[in-house]
Amino acid sequence: MNQLTHFNPSGEAHMVDVGEKPLAQRIAIAQGSITMLESTLALIQEGGHKKGDVLGIARIAGIMAAKKTSDLIPLCHPLQLSSVKVDFNCDTEKNRVDCHATVKTTGPTGVEMEALTAVQIALLTIYDMCKAVDKGMIMGDIQLVEKRGGKSGTWVREK
Repeated sequence: MNQLTHFNPSGEAHMVDVGEKPLAQRIAIAQGSITMLESTLALIQEGGHKKGDVLGIARIAGIMAAKKTSDLIPLCHPLQLSSVKVDFNCDTEKNRVDCHATVKTTGPTGVEMEALTAVQIALLTIYDMCKAVDKGMIMGDIQLVEKRGGKSGTWVREK
């Protein structure tokens, strides 16, 4: 595909018509990370943060964000998601938390935006909960890792 699909022949933005597309199982996996001070990561791992379970709350925020993606991104279709999984890994060597989101649906369009939104909002939630002790945190490397299903089939990011 070598054209932008969210513009009509006149160049105006529009929502893509997916009404005639067949239903298919679709899966998208996205990832990203937030780098922080060593002491901030220790607070998260020890559960010593006064606001509570940082990663537990960030997980719920990521799930909620995936479900609300069409409310945030103007031309996204509202989708009935069958599964949203948000996982974290604390990397003590790099002082960061890695986030992976896997989103699934059976429908006429993919869930890449939902997976990417889940990662971004989960990381923003970590930032929000920890900014009192570390305003210098950096979010990055937010990217689609894999998508399966639909007309274009499977796509996997090369390492």
